[in-house]
Amino acid sequence: MTFALIIAVLWLAYSNGANDNFKGVATLYGSGAATFNRARLWATANTIAGSLVSVMLAASLAKQFTGNGLVPAEVASSSALLVSVGAAGAATVLLATILGMPTSTTHALTGALTGIALVVSGGSVAAIPFAKLWSSFFLPLLVSPVLAVVLAAGSYLVLRRLRIAMGVTRQTCVCVGPERTPVPVLASVALSIGGHVPDSQALHGSSAGRLSVTVGETSECVERYSGTLVGINAQAAVETVHYASAGAVCFARAVNDTPKIAALLMVGGAIGGWKLAIVAAAMAIGGVIQARKVAETMSKGITALNPGQGLTGNLVTALLVIGASRIGVPVSTTHVSVGSIFGIGVAGGKPQWATVGKIGTAWLTTLPLGGVLGAGLYYLFTHAPALTAAIGQ
Repeated sequence: MTFALIIAVLWLAYSNGANDNFKGVATLYGSGAATFNRARLWATANTIAGSLVSVMLAASLAKQFTGNGLVPAEVASSSALLVSVGAAGAATVLLATILGMPTSTTHALTGALTGIALVVSGGSVAAIPFAKLWSSFFLPLLVSPVLAVVLAAGSYLVLRRLRIAMGVTRQTCVCVGPERTPVPVLASVALSIGGHVPDSQALHGSSAGRLSVTVGETSECVERYSGTLVGINAQAAVETVHYASAGAVCFARAVNDTPKIAALLMVGGAIGGWKLAIVAAAMAIGGVIQARKVAETMSKGITALNPGQGLTGNLVTALLVIGASRIGVPVSTTHVSVGSIFGIGVAGGKPQWATVGKIGTAWLTTLPLGGVLGAGLYYLFTHAPALTAAIGQ
């Protein structure tokens, strides 16, 4: 089972990276502050950094995901449980990634552990320590997105008033460039200025090229800020802090998630060294290869963003995730990040309710799906010898 355990952990780390890696930089891409490739590179670099230092900042999180307290100690350290948890979590998260839905690795792992606990107890719900599950897992997962919405919306309104009070204004963009539009037949003839108009154009109309000047908002081009903050150009300050905050979210996400995944390898000894290295590498690879669908949903599907709004959301997300990691609370970076972006959308009056509804549905199904897969795999692994013997007879 050692080889199977390593494969399960790598699969889980890959799925986690594919679904989670872009969440910190979603506001950079969504607000037009960075291209997809540049945002992905920045996310990957900070994810690796967070993974490598996670053992020093959040080692207590690893103990939460070994099954201790949910199942007997001898079961918690068994390869069957660890492989089942890893494979169930990986399959659940990867399915959400394929559908383009940001979901929670924490939720998937918690669901898998709960499902296995039911199998170990013989299906007895009374044997499940719901008090521990509620205080250590469910409560933080429920409270964190709500807190993120409130903090992000409130912070954005306060910071917007502060920006206006300091004389920093938003510049309205003017887009100038060639435009091709359909024109009527007579207009086509007039635009030809005496030139010959082909019969096909005379019969069906034409398209004329013209110089177009368009006044637009963020959806047409990147919004910029005019003014200074303590003597620094406002636009440069926003861009710098925005990139820094995006990196902080990616770093914090890796600090919070890496110990949960590497905890599955603790059966072989203390967490650290090569275990963290392979988890970090698999997370980075997943983020590079398969992050596009979730990136589009997070960056552009929840609400329209400008750089200032994106910066506010990132600051709230980083604060909540890093704070949770320090005190050993396994919050979901997904929930916090989506909550922050949605809070900005609510404050700005542009939330995309349809997308948020789909994301909410994915969240509701993550935990039970992880539970069913975890329970099924654990039952299969623990009963495989008996099943094989029965088939042989």
